[in-house]
Amino acid sequence: MQIEIWSDFVCPFCYIGKRRFEKALEAFPHKEEVSVIYKSYELDPNAEVNPDKTIHELLAGKYNMPVERAKQMNEDMGKQAKELGLQYNFDEMKHTNTFDAHRVAKYAAEQGKGKEMTERLLYAYFTESMLISDHTTLIDLASEIGLDEDEVTTLLKVDDYAIHVRADEEQARQIGVEGVPFFVFNEKYAVSGAQPPEVFTEVLETVWQEEKEKPVLTSLNPKQSKTTYCTDEGCETE
Repeated sequence: MQIEIWSDFVCPFCYIGKRRFEKALEAFPHKEEVSVIYKSYELDPNAEVNPDKTIHELLAGKYNMPVERAKQMNEDMGKQAKELGLQYNFDEMKHTNTFDAHRVAKYAAEQGKGKEMTERLLYAYFTESMLISDHTTLIDLASEIGLDEDEVTTLLKVDDYAIHVRADEEQARQIGVEGVPFFVFNEKYAVSGAQPPEVFTEVLETVWQEEKEKPVLTSLNPKQSKTTYCTDEGCETE
């Protein structure tokens, strides 16, 4: 089974959804036969690299609400994260542009470390309050998980892997992704949002059963028509 997950590194529900999905997957009897692929998605492609507002101020401005109300919303979200063992430090969080982080994640995936890079970037942003658009930060984080420091430095100097990020985003548009996290199972079943673990469990079981059932084909040959075909024993007409 293949599962593709569209997400962004500054999306609070993406980290929550990731943990909930992982909880369901860990208990899935056939987890060893499941391949998980992380796909790029930018919630705000025009976000500034060096933010000059707090996450509370940005949220308040986006939804035209008082900053105190935004703080309360973030606090409530933080409680959901804490239930999963995640620590969200909203007061120090540095909302930023994530394009370069996605490029590094694509390189990491090519090196077989996509999952590790995704987790490290999420933890760096939400828990450690790192500026994940900063190139030095990205190089350090990549190096932590065993990626080549020189190669990451080089790719950040140019536009390497940009085409891969854009391809993911274009695919998201084509299949109708309007928000993240967004999960696609075997390119035919979709689940949107940070669903509870039991929902992911049900989907995993359903998809597994449907995909493992022997397909029954219906012949569309016209009735009483003659046809020619070949087998490993020869060719004939009937």
